[in-house]
Amino acid sequence: MVDSFDVLWLTASPSLKYFDQPLLQFLSRSVQVAEWEYHPIPDEASSIDEAVSLIDNFLQSHPQPVHLAGHGTGGAIALMFARRFPRRVKSLTLLGVGSQPAINWQAHYYVQRQMFFLSREQILANNARTLFGYQPPHTMKKLVAALDKDLQESACPHSPFKITHLPKGGVQMPLMVCGCKTDTVISPSLLHDWSNWLKPEDRLWECPRGLHFFHYFYPQHVGQQILNFWQNLNLQSAPEIRSQSPKIPIDADNSQGDIPWTISPNVTKY
Repeated sequence: MVDSFDVLWLTASPSLKYFDQPLLQFLSRSVQVAEWEYHPIPDEASSIDEAVSLIDNFLQSHPQPVHLAGHGTGGAIALMFARRFPRRVKSLTLLGVGSQPAINWQAHYYVQRQMFFLSREQILANNARTLFGYQPPHTMKKLVAALDKDLQESACPHSPFKITHLPKGGVQMPLMVCGCKTDTVISPSLLHDWSNWLKPEDRLWECPRGLHFFHYFYPQHVGQQILNFWQNLNLQSAPEIRSQSPKIPIDADNSQGDIPWTISPNVTKY
């Protein structure tokens, strides 16, 4: 493999990957980050199992285990991969993934379609406000379009006819689970239910605010917590983590204001 890396970030929602970029940019100042994206072939069904197999193929040429991480469906795929191929994973970091890993914003969307007599556009707008808070009209329009595209492109296992479930449980390697106290998709109860499977070296951490995409609104705060987790593992990669960043008060980080669309992180993409 041409590029070496310490961390592999899994992206399963290409239309929403923009909201991962501030965190990846922050992490890339201290560790080598690679971003792996799952792009299902048109006219073929996407699946988490297929994504896991593709990651396995990708990591065949990488000699050392990696720190695996992801948000939402990307995190659920990372979890399934870590369970199937534990020797390839140094640690697992999940953001916005509940104890039932299949639950995501799309599951909420499909439930709402069944419960309420509202149009697709109305429910998408409601979900956009739930996920990102109140935004200016021009930003909200972009968010609704991104969510609409995510319904078509992501590896989400749900459909209008069925809400899928994945096996609950932990993993062999060290695990960090990150959530947010104000997230209505992965509620605090779903997050804290992870405590049933956490090992002594594992960590569960909550961001005080930021909704479902808390890592976008507070990338430095979240990123520093993740870096601290990796450093404290005392694994082989620890000396390579070069973070000298001070702890960032959450009020000094990005706020839930208007969403810009112009961030280019320094990460390797595949």
